[in-house]
Amino acid sequence: MRQLVGWLWGACLLAGCVRPAEGRAQKDLEVGRAEGGGLSVTVEEGLAAVRGLESGALTLWGNAPAFHVRTVATAGAPEWWMLRVRNAMPDAQLVAVAEGTGEPLALEAGPAGVPTEKVWRVRLRPGAGARLTVAPPGWDEARPFRFAALADVQEALPKVGDIYARMNEDPALRFIFFSGDLTERGTQDQLEEFQERLTASRIPLYATLGNHETYSGGDTAYHALVGRGSHHFGFQGVRFTMVDSADGTVDPLVEEQLDTWLEEARGAVHVVGMHIAPLEPVGVRNGSFSSRNEAAGLVGKLARAGVDLTLYGHVHSYYAFSNAGIPAFISGGGGAIPERFDGVGRHYLAVEVDPFAGVKDVALVRVD
Repeated sequence: MRQLVGWLWGACLLAGCVRPAEGRAQKDLEVGRAEGGGLSVTVEEGLAAVRGLESGALTLWGNAPAFHVRTVATAGAPEWWMLRVRNAMPDAQLVAVAEGTGEPLALEAGPAGVPTEKVWRVRLRPGAGARLTVAPPGWDEARPFRFAALADVQEALPKVGDIYARMNEDPALRFIFFSGDLTERGTQDQLEEFQERLTASRIPLYATLGNHETYSGGDTAYHALVGRGSHHFGFQGVRFTMVDSADGTVDPLVEEQLDTWLEEARGAVHVVGMHIAPLEPVGVRNGSFSSRNEAAGLVGKLARAGVDLTLYGHVHSYYAFSNAGIPAFISGGGGAIPERFDGVGRHYLAVEVDPFAGVKDVALVRVD
């Protein structure tokens, strides 16, 4: 009977009658949109979450190194606005122009408490639109750089500062690419604690969610505090895609978006991350997709699109392998219940990429 139930469940998934991630895929589309205080805000591609919007003040949580924000102020809106961006690149700058004409808008930088927080005052003309770009200088110029890959902090949140301290010793790292399971239960309190502890890092962290963020309705808090589970961005000539695989499947709506992102990145160096790997080499802890047919189809799609690197979490250890010729790494070293038989312990990956030469190095960095 148990085998029959399992077969029926798998058949239902294949037939599309069960879509456990559909709600999250729909919520993704609303990230970065808000109205309040006389201002309408739209973050292009949902690459930042609106954390606060009131008269004269807008607060965003960035989920990419560079993003664009379109605003429309009502006739009676304040003229000067305080823009606060949390989880920003340390060298991020603001470029603000009038919609349509491209005329620069007046702005001035303000003080901020940590390297990953930026504050500006910007003059938004009442009754008019504006386009704001938050990005470091040269973000759209092709050149090599390094980033860190991490996943699975969960109940080890109180000691994650050790990992950030180790990363801070490497001045070449530009950001952290995080493949899910930030917290143990994904509650608002836990996610807020995660973000507060992240201020110990000199670089920002761009994430997708994991299965632990889906507990207790945690995906609602995740979308409000962090942003989209599936998103795509570029930095210095390299493309990055995060895919929500927290249920061991990819929702059809997300797969449609993925098709578009794969096409956009064709010919470029492309790094794809998700929490649960479609296929993994060791067969422990239900560490791969529920449907092997879906998994094979997704991996084949990534291979045909020329993806250069895939990064996963969920299994709390380190494994280097290959899927359909694509270099693949599981790096669940954020501290969550480690697989003690391997002796790896807490760790992250330091990844060196070159937009002209591809992925040059993926190094295991032990923290313990």
